[in-house]
Amino acid sequence: MFFLKKYLLIGFLLTGVLLWSQESNPTTVRVLSFNILHGANTDGSFDLDRIAAVIKKADADFVALQEVDFKTKRAKGYDLPTELGFRTKMTSLFARAMPYDGGEYGEAVLSTYSFISSRNTALPYTNGNEPRAALEVTAVLKSGDTISFIGTHLDHLKTDTDRVSQAKALNSIFKNNRYPTILAGDLNDEPKSNAISILENYWKAAYHTESSLKLTYPSEKPIKKIDYIMTDPNSGWKVISTETICDTIASDHCGYLVVLALNPKKK
Repeated sequence: MFFLKKYLLIGFLLTGVLLWSQESNPTTVRVLSFNILHGANTDGSFDLDRIAAVIKKADADFVALQEVDFKTKRAKGYDLPTELGFRTKMTSLFARAMPYDGGEYGEAVLSTYSFISSRNTALPYTNGNEPRAALEVTAVLKSGDTISFIGTHLDHLKTDTDRVSQAKALNSIFKNNRYPTILAGDLNDEPKSNAISILENYWKAAYHTESSLKLTYPSEKPIKKIDYIMTDPNSGWKVISTETICDTIASDHCGYLVVLALNPKKK
Protein backbone atom coordinates (compact mmCIF):
# COMPACT_ATOMS: atom_id res chain seq x y z
CA MET A 1 0.00 0.00 0.00
CA PHE A 2 2.89 2.35 0.82
CA PHE A 3 4.44 1.80 -2.62
CA LEU A 4 1.08 2.28 -4.35
CA LYS A 5 0.57 5.64 -2.62
CA LYS A 6 4.14 6.61 -3.48
CA TYR A 7 3.65 5.90 -7.20
CA LEU A 8 0.29 7.67 -7.23
CA LEU A 9 1.92 10.73 -5.67
CA ILE A 10 4.75 10.68 -8.22
CA GLY A 11 2.23 10.39 -11.05
CA PHE A 12 0.22 13.29 -9.68
CA LEU A 13 3.32 15.46 -9.41
CA LEU A 14 4.46 14.61 -12.96
CA THR A 15 1.00 15.45 -14.32
CA GLY A 16 1.12 18.79 -12.51
CA VAL A 17 4.55 19.58 -13.92
CA LEU A 18 3.34 18.76 -17.45
CA LEU A 19 0.27 20.97 -17.13
CA TRP A 20 2.35 23.80 -15.67
CA SER A 21 4.83 23.45 -18.51
CA GLN A 22 2.07 23.71 -21.12
CA GLU A 23 0.59 26.79 -19.46
CA SER A 24 3.94 28.54 -18.98
CA ASN A 25 5.38 27.63 -22.39
CA PRO A 26 2.74 28.59 -24.96
CA THR A 27 3.28 28.39 -28.69
CA THR A 28 4.85 31.63 -29.94
CA VAL A 29 4.01 33.07 -33.37
CA ARG A 30 5.82 36.05 -34.92
CA VAL A 31 3.65 38.03 -37.34
CA LEU A 32 4.61 40.89 -39.67
CA SER A 33 2.42 43.21 -41.72
CA PHE A 34 4.29 45.14 -44.41
CA ASN A 35 3.07 47.33 -47.28
CA ILE A 36 5.80 47.01 -49.92
CA LEU A 37 4.79 49.85 -52.30
CA HIS A 38 4.56 47.41 -55.27
CA GLY A 39 8.31 46.87 -55.07
CA ALA A 40 9.22 50.51 -55.72
CA ASN A 41 11.57 51.96 -53.12
CA THR A 42 10.99 55.51 -51.89
CA ASP A 43 14.18 56.76 -53.57
CA GLY A 44 12.91 55.66 -56.98
CA SER A 45 14.99 52.50 -57.14
CA PHE A 46 13.73 48.92 -57.47
CA ASP A 47 15.69 46.99 -54.86
CA LEU A 48 13.89 43.84 -53.75
CA ASP A 49 16.82 42.91 -51.52
CA ARG A 50 16.13 46.06 -49.48
CA ILE A 51 12.52 44.95 -48.96
CA ALA A 52 13.63 41.40 -48.18
CA ALA A 53 16.02 42.73 -45.53
CA VAL A 54 13.11 44.20 -43.56
CA ILE A 55 11.30 40.86 -43.71
CA LYS A 56 14.39 38.92 -42.64
CA LYS A 57 15.04 41.34 -39.79
CA ALA A 58 11.54 40.61 -38.44
CA ASP A 59 12.28 36.86 -38.39
CA ALA A 60 8.52 36.32 -38.69
CA ASP A 61 6.62 33.05 -39.04
CA PHE A 62 3.89 34.71 -41.09
CA VAL A 63 4.09 37.88 -43.20
CA ALA A 64 1.15 39.75 -44.74
CA LEU A 65 2.27 41.86 -47.71
CA GLN A 66 0.17 44.61 -49.28
CA GLU A 67 0.51 46.50 -52.57
CA VAL A 68 1.94 43.42 -54.24
CA ASP A 69 2.53 43.28 -58.00
CA PHE A 70 2.48 40.06 -59.99
CA LYS A 71 4.29 40.36 -63.33
CA THR A 72 3.26 43.98 -63.96
CA LYS A 73 5.21 46.30 -66.22
CA ARG A 74 6.02 48.68 -63.38
CA ALA A 75 7.52 45.75 -61.41
CA LYS A 76 9.66 44.82 -64.44
CA GLY A 77 7.64 41.65 -65.00
CA TYR A 78 8.65 40.15 -61.65
CA ASP A 79 6.45 37.86 -59.60
CA LEU A 80 7.13 39.77 -56.38
CA PRO A 81 5.88 37.13 -53.89
CA THR A 82 8.08 34.45 -55.46
CA GLU A 83 11.08 36.78 -55.61
CA LEU A 84 10.70 37.81 -51.96
CA GLY A 85 10.03 34.22 -50.92
CA PHE A 86 13.28 33.17 -52.61
CA ARG A 87 15.25 35.97 -50.95
CA THR A 88 13.85 35.21 -47.49
CA LYS A 89 13.64 31.40 -47.87
CA MET A 90 9.91 31.47 -47.12
CA THR A 91 6.83 29.90 -48.69
CA SER A 92 4.95 32.45 -50.82
CA LEU A 93 1.38 32.81 -52.06
CA PHE A 94 -0.20 35.60 -54.12
CA ALA A 95 -3.89 36.59 -54.20
CA ARG A 96 -5.19 38.79 -57.00
CA ALA A 97 -7.39 41.75 -56.16
CA MET A 98 -7.47 43.08 -59.74
CA PRO A 99 -5.71 42.94 -63.11
CA TYR A 100 -3.22 45.78 -63.49
CA ASP A 101 -0.53 47.07 -65.86
CA GLY A 102 -0.11 43.89 -67.86
CA GLY A 103 -0.19 41.70 -64.76
CA GLU A 104 -2.03 41.54 -61.45
CA TYR A 105 -2.14 43.44 -58.16
CA GLY A 106 -3.19 42.28 -54.71
CA GLU A 107 -2.04 40.62 -51.49
CA ALA A 108 0.60 38.05 -50.60
CA VAL A 109 1.55 35.91 -47.66
CA LEU A 110 5.01 34.61 -46.82
CA SER A 111 5.59 31.96 -44.17
CA THR A 112 8.17 29.63 -42.71
CA TYR A 113 5.38 27.02 -42.82
CA SER A 114 3.68 25.26 -45.71
CA PHE A 115 -0.08 25.72 -46.15
CA ILE A 116 -2.70 23.01 -45.81
CA SER A 117 -5.35 25.25 -47.40
CA SER A 118 -5.89 28.77 -48.70
CA ARG A 119 -8.63 30.99 -50.07
CA ASN A 120 -8.81 34.39 -51.70
CA THR A 121 -11.96 36.34 -50.83
CA ALA A 122 -13.03 39.44 -52.74
CA LEU A 123 -14.18 42.30 -50.50
CA PRO A 124 -17.00 44.70 -51.41
CA TYR A 125 -16.13 47.96 -53.14
CA THR A 126 -17.84 50.81 -54.94
CA ASN A 127 -17.86 50.61 -58.72
CA GLY A 128 -14.93 52.67 -60.02
CA ASN A 129 -12.83 52.24 -56.87
CA GLU A 130 -9.99 49.74 -56.39
CA PRO A 131 -11.07 46.15 -55.72
CA ARG A 132 -9.77 44.69 -52.46
CA ALA A 133 -9.22 41.14 -51.24
CA ALA A 134 -8.43 39.06 -48.17
CA LEU A 135 -5.98 36.17 -48.48
CA GLU A 136 -6.35 33.42 -45.88
CA VAL A 137 -3.90 30.56 -45.34
CA THR A 138 -4.12 27.70 -42.86
CA ALA A 139 -1.00 26.02 -41.49
CA VAL A 140 0.03 23.50 -38.86
CA LEU A 141 2.61 24.85 -36.40
CA LYS A 142 5.51 22.84 -34.99
CA SER A 143 3.48 22.47 -31.79
CA GLY A 144 0.76 20.64 -33.71
CA ASP A 145 -1.65 23.56 -33.45
CA THR A 146 -3.50 24.53 -36.62
CA ILE A 147 -4.07 28.26 -37.19
CA SER A 148 -5.42 30.53 -39.91
CA PHE A 149 -3.69 33.73 -41.02
CA ILE A 150 -5.40 36.46 -43.06
CA GLY A 151 -3.68 39.27 -44.94
CA THR A 152 -5.70 42.17 -46.30
CA HIS A 153 -5.57 45.78 -47.50
CA LEU A 154 -8.58 48.05 -47.07
CA ASP A 155 -9.59 50.97 -49.26
CA HIS A 156 -7.39 54.08 -49.07
CA LEU A 157 -9.82 56.87 -50.02
CA LYS A 158 -10.64 59.68 -47.60
CA THR A 159 -14.32 58.75 -47.71
CA ASP A 160 -14.66 55.59 -45.64
CA THR A 161 -17.63 54.02 -47.43
CA ASP A 162 -15.66 51.10 -48.84
CA ARG A 163 -13.53 50.62 -45.72
CA VAL A 164 -16.65 50.32 -43.59
CA SER A 165 -18.26 47.76 -45.91
CA GLN A 166 -14.97 45.84 -46.13
CA ALA A 167 -14.62 45.78 -42.33
CA LYS A 168 -18.16 44.44 -41.98
CA ALA A 169 -17.41 41.78 -44.58
CA LEU A 170 -14.25 40.65 -42.77
CA ASN A 171 -16.23 40.22 -39.56
CA SER A 172 -18.97 38.28 -41.30
CA ILE A 173 -16.70 36.03 -43.38
CA PHE A 174 -14.19 35.03 -40.72
CA LYS A 175 -16.02 35.16 -37.37
CA ASN A 176 -16.88 31.45 -37.52
CA ASN A 177 -13.39 30.25 -38.45
CA ARG A 178 -12.60 26.73 -37.28
CA TYR A 179 -9.06 27.50 -36.12
CA PRO A 180 -7.38 30.24 -34.05
CA THR A 181 -7.11 33.16 -36.46
CA ILE A 182 -4.87 36.19 -37.00
CA LEU A 183 -5.82 39.18 -39.18
CA ALA A 184 -3.03 41.41 -40.48
CA GLY A 185 -2.75 44.25 -42.93
CA ASP A 186 -2.78 47.86 -44.00
CA LEU A 187 -6.29 48.90 -42.92
CA ASN A 188 -5.85 52.52 -44.05
CA ASP A 189 -7.57 54.03 -41.04
CA GLU A 190 -6.66 55.09 -37.52
CA PRO A 191 -7.80 53.68 -34.17
CA LYS A 192 -11.33 54.75 -33.16
CA SER A 193 -12.29 55.39 -36.80
CA ASN A 194 -15.53 53.85 -38.06
CA ALA A 195 -13.84 50.99 -39.90
CA ILE A 196 -11.44 50.06 -37.09
CA SER A 197 -14.20 50.27 -34.49
CA ILE A 198 -16.33 47.89 -36.57
CA LEU A 199 -13.45 45.41 -36.77
CA GLU A 200 -12.88 45.69 -33.03
CA ASN A 201 -16.48 44.68 -32.42
CA TYR A 202 -15.09 41.22 -33.12
CA TRP A 203 -11.29 41.23 -33.41
CA LYS A 204 -8.85 42.06 -30.63
CA ALA A 205 -6.19 44.54 -31.75
CA ALA A 206 -2.62 43.97 -30.56
CA TYR A 207 -2.13 47.58 -29.47
CA HIS A 208 -4.65 47.28 -26.64
CA THR A 209 -1.89 45.79 -24.48
CA GLU A 210 0.48 48.70 -25.16
CA SER A 211 0.73 51.96 -23.25
CA SER A 212 1.11 53.79 -26.56
CA LEU A 213 0.46 53.07 -30.23
CA LYS A 214 3.17 51.95 -32.62
CA LEU A 215 2.89 54.47 -35.46
CA THR A 216 3.48 52.96 -38.90
CA TYR A 217 3.16 55.66 -41.58
CA PRO A 218 5.07 57.29 -43.19
CA SER A 219 8.26 55.33 -42.61
CA GLU A 220 10.49 58.44 -42.64
CA LYS A 221 8.69 59.99 -39.68
CA PRO A 222 5.58 58.02 -38.63
CA ILE A 223 2.68 60.20 -37.53
CA LYS A 224 -0.21 57.73 -37.60
CA LYS A 225 -1.10 54.08 -37.24
CA ILE A 226 -2.77 52.40 -40.21
CA ASP A 227 -1.14 48.94 -40.13
CA TYR A 228 -2.55 46.34 -37.74
CA ILE A 229 -2.37 42.85 -36.30
CA MET A 230 -5.62 41.54 -34.79
CA THR A 231 -6.65 38.17 -33.34
CA ASP A 232 -9.92 36.36 -32.92
CA PRO A 233 -11.23 36.73 -29.36
CA ASN A 234 -12.04 33.08 -28.66
CA SER A 235 -8.67 31.37 -28.97
CA GLY A 236 -6.69 32.75 -26.05
CA TRP A 237 -4.15 34.70 -28.09
CA LYS A 238 -1.88 36.85 -25.94
CA VAL A 239 0.30 39.72 -27.15
CA ILE A 240 3.92 39.29 -26.03
CA SER A 241 5.45 42.29 -27.80
CA THR A 242 4.95 44.78 -30.64
CA GLU A 243 7.44 46.84 -32.62
CA THR A 244 7.92 48.68 -35.89
CA ILE A 245 10.73 48.20 -38.41
CA CYS A 246 11.12 51.44 -40.33
CA ASP A 247 13.38 51.44 -43.38
CA THR A 248 12.84 54.78 -45.09
CA ILE A 249 14.04 53.45 -48.46
CA ALA A 250 12.43 50.00 -48.54
CA SER A 251 8.85 51.35 -48.33
CA ASP A 252 6.74 54.31 -47.28
CA HIS A 253 5.28 52.09 -44.52
CA CYS A 254 7.04 50.68 -41.49
CA GLY A 255 6.79 46.96 -41.02
CA TYR A 256 4.60 46.15 -38.00
CA LEU A 257 5.78 43.13 -36.02
CA VAL A 258 3.78 41.44 -33.26
CA VAL A 259 4.78 38.39 -31.23
CA LEU A 260 1.78 36.36 -30.11
CA ALA A 261 1.38 33.41 -27.78
CA LEU A 262 -1.14 30.59 -28.16
CA ASN A 263 -1.56 27.90 -25.51
CA PRO A 264 -0.63 24.45 -26.84
CA LYS A 265 -3.39 22.26 -28.21
CA LYS A 266 -5.00 20.04 -25.57
CA LYS A 267 -4.21 16.38 -26.26
